[in-house]
Parts: sequence; structure tokens; C-alpha cells
Amino acid sequence: MAPERGLTAPPSMAVIIRDFEPPRDRAAALAFILGSQLYERAFEADRRTDAEVADDYYAQMMDEVAKNGGRVFVAEEDGRAIGWAAFAVVTGMVYVIEEERRHGYIAELFVETAARGRGVGRALIGACENEARRRGLGQVRIGLLAANRRAADIYARAGYQPYTAELRKYL
Repeated sequence: MAPERGLTAPPSMAVIIRDFEPPRDRAAALAFILGSQLYERAFEADRRTDAEVADDYYAQMMDEVAKNGGRVFVAEEDGRAIGWAAFAVVTGMVYVIEEERRHGYIAELFVETAARGRGVGRALIGACENEARRRGLGQVRIGLLAANRRAADIYARAGYQPYTAELRKYL
């Protein structure tokens, strides 16, 4: 895929959105995974931050993306990866009406701290939404930790609304 310049980001950005290239982008992906874990650990104590978590999750996520006909996008600025998003096609439960059962899912979204607030995340979301449209999907979903208010605000500004809520109780 050719890079998508200025997909939904402000025109002043020199950021391109392109396909993930495993050999070239693996190190950045591992840094993004660890960065996400460290960010989420601030409000969710169950997040791993050990040295192996990035390798473990990278393998699992790439396997899931491949199994679900997914695609991974990278935000790049001046030749350096600054963020990524993983998109997958998901088939929901049979109790959902058939025309809404199959949908896109943004399984991963991360932007480096220094690049936040400049539309990079929105551009990555836009790439996933465009991929869903290209595949004829009528909706895209994204998950987040309930305590991640910053992500909830960003997703709401991008037009996402609550759909389900998952609750937990420690025993």
C-alpha cells in the first residue's frame, strides 16, 4: 500500500500512515507495546511491565491480526515510526443481527508521548476506518480500559460511542 499522506491529520504534519513492515518496524512495535503497558499501568495495576511482555504480546497480536484478516498501520514522521494501530475483522455472536455481526476492530492503538495531541492517533483511526470501508464493513469498534479517560475522550471526539461495558469483581 502506498503511504497515505495527511489521512485525517492536520496538513502541517509531516506524518504518513503506511503498512507495518515486520523486519523494519518490529523494534518500534516492541517499544509501542511496552509504552502502552507503562501508560496503562498508571491506572490499571494488572498490566505487565516486565522485559518479556512486549515479545509475548507482539507474537500473540500478530497471530490474531493474521487469523482475523487484519492489517497493521504505522504512523511515520521523518522516517521514524511514532505510532501504530492494529485492525482486525471480527464476527460477533449469532444473537446480533447478521448485517451488524461482522465488523472492524481496532485491537491496538498507540502514539509516542512526544507525538500526542497532533492528530496522529486520529490519522491511525482513520486508516482503520478506511480499511473497514474498503472491506464493506458498516462499523468499527475499539476497546479501552474504563479508567483511561484520555482515550475515552479521544475516541468520543472521533465519533465512537459506548456499546458494551465489561465489569469485574475481584474475589
